[in-house]
Amino acid sequence: MKQFATLFARIDETTKTRVKVDALASYLSAAPPEDRVWMIALFTGRRPKRAVTATRLREWAAEVAGLPDWLFEESYHVVGDLAETISLVLPDPTHEVDHSLTHWITTIKALAGVEENQRKAAVIAAWDSLVPDQRFLFNKLLTGGFRMGVSAKLMTRALAISTGQDEATLTHKLMGSWSPETTTWEHLIETEDPTADLSRPYPFYLAHPVDVPDDLGAPSDWHAERKWDGIRGQFIHRGGAHYIWSRGEEVMTDRFPELAQLADFLPDGTVIDGELLAFADEAPLGFNALQKRIGLKKVPAKALRDSPVIFMAYDLLEHAGADIRQTAFAERRALLIDMLRDVPAQIPIRLSQEVAFKTWDDLAKVRSLSRDHNVEGLMIKRKDSPYLAGRKRGDWWKWKVDPLTIDAVMIYAQSGHGRRANLFTDYTFAVWNGEELTPFTKAYSGLTDAEFREVTAWVRKNTLQKFGPVRQVKPHHVFEIAFEGIQPSSRHKSGVALRFPRMLRWRKDKPVDEANTLDDLNEMLKLYG
Repeated sequence: MKQFATLFARIDETTKTRVKVDALASYLSAAPPEDRVWMIALFTGRRPKRAVTATRLREWAAEVAGLPDWLFEESYHVVGDLAETISLVLPDPTHEVDHSLTHWITTIKALAGVEENQRKAAVIAAWDSLVPDQRFLFNKLLTGGFRMGVSAKLMTRALAISTGQDEATLTHKLMGSWSPETTTWEHLIETEDPTADLSRPYPFYLAHPVDVPDDLGAPSDWHAERKWDGIRGQFIHRGGAHYIWSRGEEVMTDRFPELAQLADFLPDGTVIDGELLAFADEAPLGFNALQKRIGLKKVPAKALRDSPVIFMAYDLLEHAGADIRQTAFAERRALLIDMLRDVPAQIPIRLSQEVAFKTWDDLAKVRSLSRDHNVEGLMIKRKDSPYLAGRKRGDWWKWKVDPLTIDAVMIYAQSGHGRRANLFTDYTFAVWNGEELTPFTKAYSGLTDAEFREVTAWVRKNTLQKFGPVRQVKPHHVFEIAFEGIQPSSRHKSGVALRFPRMLRWRKDKPVDEANTLDDLNEMLKLYG
């Protein structure tokens, strides 16, 4: 754990990409092979599941530290991070050990199968053998909330430096349903196992946003299509079996059983990139309908009837078992069109149709009607572009429709976490309902650090009541809230729920009584819900 704590400290104390990559590469060159695999797993979202509830950790830490519960809670609100709070309040260890990262993760995973008194004893024993920086990381792993300021891309770059392998090749190797319990460093990184590729997706190609496409050059060099509002995924048909992978590297095959029949009409050795959509009468139903299916592990017949799903195909990545990602987009699309030409209409797959245009102004007119078609805007792809990995600038662009906006009043504020633990960054907003303010959404992004500091200073002087970490404030400030969609919700007092709400700007020019109303939200619900 000492090596891993050193790595964490080096990364945490810098914002420079080069320093972070060097630190990761050094760790990958020096750490034991099993620890390297666990480090890779942590950076690619394969964290151990939560082994102990936060409530129990609070209780045990307060007991060991000899603190009353209220004092521990006050400390937590000041620090803003439970793992760090525990590591700070506990007494120094009576003895120190230097077990490996793998040892501690194995210890954590074993806690799930023991009685609570044994679990408590094991956690306290671990705390008593770790110095604060290592104890902090142990707590992070224990709560299942381990995150570091490094993306999977930077980790892969460091891996490429330490192994001498191509970054794109490593990105592909790290995808799929592996875990440190089912593989080794040699098997995962050093060797190629053909059978491991049967279910493995390709790294997804991600688009950059564009505000005005006029600078992209001649329209004739570009292909346009709808930006579908669903779940990005790959349909894989290899070795007589099919798999559905989400962009978040989650296997979703069983959640969409109606797509199994695609394997009967697509040739073996096929990988298609596309979008999972709730779809009926040859039109998307919108993300709200799809959302009802996302969390279902077992799909009842009613869900299949109410929210039927199709796969909207827009790119072909593997053809006849060959990786064709370096082939020009226009050629890949021609192969995809030919592949889907004779698929019966009742089979739940569709080709994402091209949007014809001669000028960028023509395309702008199509974009302005996006919400009428339940889509997010347009995708613009260079016809001669390869299919790359990750977010690469130049060939793929997303031209999203302008967000919906509403002016709202801040009525509650809560402190953030991590480096923003001493700032009030999470706000609850309300709109007018007659003479009363009705809360309808929360938002925590969109302001600059300077603006957050300014709001924080105001909150501290204008708090009406405290509810733990939450403060009720005077209804004084108006913010313009941007969001991508709106839907009815019985769980919210306002009756509506917003999709991706964020603060677009702080309306210092607008008095509170000029904020929007609940009627305005309901009108948006009629138009866009």
